[in-house]
Formats: sequence, structure tokens, C-alpha cells
Amino acid sequence: MEYVYAAMLLHAAEKEMTEDNITATLKAAGVDVDASRVKALVASLAGVDIAEAMTQAVAAPAAAAAPAAAAADAPAAAEEAEEEEEEAGGFEGLGSLFG
Repeated sequence: MEYVYAAMLLHAAEKEMTEDNITATLKAAGVDVDASRVKALVASLAGVDIAEAMTQAVAAPAAAAAPAAAAADAPAAAEEAEEEEEEAGGFEGLGSLFG
């Protein structure tokens, strides 16, 4: 993950995304640098609009928050259904057995 962070830092500093710059950034952070990972990162970022990718990455958690909020409401709905069943004497679901 630190390799991606180094790329984001270079992008924020408006520096060129080169193997040397990423290696220097990682070494400055005290990371034991793997040259093949740096090379793979630079190759994978070639032609990528990092600003756009970061915008999409920020938007993704916000989009995922809506289903999570809906899931949080699900236990309340289940409890409400159980309460209604108890009020009906527990026989509410048996009607479906007879058609």
C-alpha cells in the first residue's frame, strides 16, 4: 500500500511519476524498496489520470454507505415482524401452509 501512497504523494506534489521519484519517496519514508514493485507501479500508472481515479475512489465509499445504512435498518424491520407475529399468537405464518 505504501507504493500507492508514494504515487499519490508525488501526484499531490505535482512531481513526475518515475521509478526514481517513487523509490526516493519510499526510501525517505524508511521503506525497504522492491525495484520490481516500483517498476510495476510505474507501468500500471502509465496513461492513468490519477486525479480522476482518486475522485472515483472517494465517491465509491459514499455510494457504498447507502446500502450499509439500509442494512442497519433491516434488524429493526425483523424485530417489528417478530412483534407482529407474537401479537397474532404466532399463527400468522401458518395460513400459507393451506394455500
